[in-house]
Amino acid sequence: MANSYAEIQKKIAALQKEADAALAREVAGVIDRIRVAITHYGLTPDQLFGRTATKPTKERAAKVPGQKKQGRIAYGDGQGNTWGGWGKRPTWLREALAAGKKLEDFQVSAQATKPATRKNMKKRRPSGVLYSDGAGHSWTGRGPQPRWLKEAIAEGKTLEQMRSQSS
Repeated sequence: MANSYAEIQKKIAALQKEADAALAREVAGVIDRIRVAITHYGLTPDQLFGRTATKPTKERAAKVPGQKKQGRIAYGDGQGNTWGGWGKRPTWLREALAAGKKLEDFQVSAQATKPATRKNMKKRRPSGVLYSDGAGHSWTGRGPQPRWLKEAIAEGKTLEQMRSQSS
């Protein structure tokens, strides 16, 4: 006779308890072996987990060691030292000013630090309709091909046939 649903659920629960106990025993064994290896080889958290054993934050995850945060650079000495112009002046700049140099000597040209804007970007040609199916669908040729064009190509039409319809 077939087992009832309740009997099968009891068997599942018993098997799950047995599986949990087996997992706990195996994990305990693995942890013991890892501890022995750490003690034997004198391993440190830095060696096991990288530079830091703390949970990475957004700032730490994005930062590459030895790389400065990119921002507006207003002053530089030509040797890699830079300052954005905010906050306390860096030591290299204070020492140079104390030695008789002027702040203007370290000013970086405005063109080098200017962010890309519409004004100083290369102009693009205007988008015009290059491909059309004659049923109101059109595509400029920029970006991914639209669904209607993919379907037309799958049916055997060519881009040249679609282009000739756009005139």
